[in-house]
Amino acid sequence: MQYSYPDRNLILTGYTGPSQPLVGQQIADRLKMRYVNVDALLESRGDMDVEVMQSRFGETRLKMLENEVMQDVMLYRGAVIRVTGQTLLRTETTPRLLETGVIICVVVALDDVLRRLHLSLGGRYHNPSERALAIGHLKREWAIRKVSGVHELKVTDMNEAQTINAVIGMWEQYASGLPLPGANGSA
Repeated sequence: MQYSYPDRNLILTGYTGPSQPLVGQQIADRLKMRYVNVDALLESRGDMDVEVMQSRFGETRLKMLENEVMQDVMLYRGAVIRVTGQTLLRTETTPRLLETGVIICVVVALDDVLRRLHLSLGGRYHNPSERALAIGHLKREWAIRKVSGVHELKVTDMNEAQTINAVIGMWEQYASGLPLPGANGSA
């Protein structure tokens, strides 16, 4: 059964691996909703990759750009919005985004994340500095899980299609007015 909730947003966050934007786009396509990738908006506005921007210009420039982009994102309705947990925390927009829809943090078990990091970093994973940077990024990304009102969806044993179906299932539950499991700060 397909539910329509045209004025509400489905905000996706969490770290599961490099295919996150593709999963978000597929969810938006299946729900017939607009897809907004905040990292792509940041890169477009900053004319470079987010990580390059941060290393070249520092945290202050990135935070300023994130605030600008998130002010625009706050105006969207009826969209699937893919945003990193770090951006949500740095811009402090989570409470306002919760007013526009539901935030689902898609997570996998730590050992699975480390395996995915190993695959994505290749030989660089064996460099302690590279690995420490990646794990530090992961810790900052997972901090969003502690924020009240963020719903956690564990997808460790799910493939991409199952993950998409699980997120859509949570969206349909939300759209039908039923309480969602996994909300931090709630019963």
